[in-house]
Amino acid sequence: MTNEQIQQVVEELKALNAKTAKEVEEARVRFLGKKGSITALFEEFREIAPEYKKLYGKALNVLKQEAIAKINELKEIAEADIAAGGPKEDLSLPGEGFELGSRHPVSIVRQEIVDIFRKFGYDVAEGPEIEDDWHVFGALNFPPNHPARDMQDTFFVSAGHENPVLLRTHTSSVQVRAMEKMPLPIRVICPGRVFRNEAISARAHCIFHQVEGLYIDEGVTFADLKQAILLFAREMFGPDTAIRMRPSYFPFTEPSSEVDVSCNICHGKGCNICKGTGWLEILGCGMVDPNVLEANGIDPQKYSGFAFGMGIERIAMLKWQVNDLRHYFENDLRFLHEFDTALEV
Repeated sequence: MTNEQIQQVVEELKALNAKTAKEVEEARVRFLGKKGSITALFEEFREIAPEYKKLYGKALNVLKQEAIAKINELKEIAEADIAAGGPKEDLSLPGEGFELGSRHPVSIVRQEIVDIFRKFGYDVAEGPEIEDDWHVFGALNFPPNHPARDMQDTFFVSAGHENPVLLRTHTSSVQVRAMEKMPLPIRVICPGRVFRNEAISARAHCIFHQVEGLYIDEGVTFADLKQAILLFAREMFGPDTAIRMRPSYFPFTEPSSEVDVSCNICHGKGCNICKGTGWLEILGCGMVDPNVLEANGIDPQKYSGFAFGMGIERIAMLKWQVNDLRHYFENDLRFLHEFDTALEV
């Protein structure tokens, strides 16, 4: 280290003329940064002989203080210039737009179904997606050897014991929980996601959504069930919608029925959507089997009720003529954006 080196840095510091905040920061790094010229002098100072440390140490400290003062002075000038000239950005310009998301078509239809049945006096009940055998099968009159209990049809989480755990195959398990806990009369709908061990295709999926309904009270008849389904169909598909009920079988209802609605595309004349029949299947229903009432602690001699269930994806397919169930799960924005206007209706 020599006096000439120190004096050279002093001259450079006096000639410094940074005008912008960026230039001031660059100057600070050049003089005082880890690899700056003043920092380098301090590194050399460690190696000089002890008899020279007092002489050079004082000069270096003065130089460092002058550099800090100079940098701070230039920084204040640069900030004052910016304040005097106003902000560089024009804050009156519109911001950059970004794409808004929208509700999924399944969510739109689910909410529409819920809103319809709320008008009829139904409450909404929900339950766990991971259930036990009793709530999914046992309490709903499924015999021990029923195919639904087979691993080919159902996703079991744990098996091999008296009450195995599984992914629920229908939201009827929520109806069981409602019968266990809610006071009579009961009038609920149970929307939710369900799981079945099925091959994925245009008409089937291993994950889908259901809305099931349950009404239990004294004197409930099949005529009440038919009227509830008819009112729902006309709210969902239009006031001119007709329904037909075909005999069917479900372990938890007796008698049971499949329900079709008149095709809202061809109005019963026959088209490719309804396969020329003029009818579209939408749900299954029936009177709650007395064995189910008894299994859930309800006196079947005093009370009766009906239950129904529908697939939300199925209703959405009929409502918007979607021909492939897989579209609902692929998150294709081109498909999803087709339903943006559905929120405005």
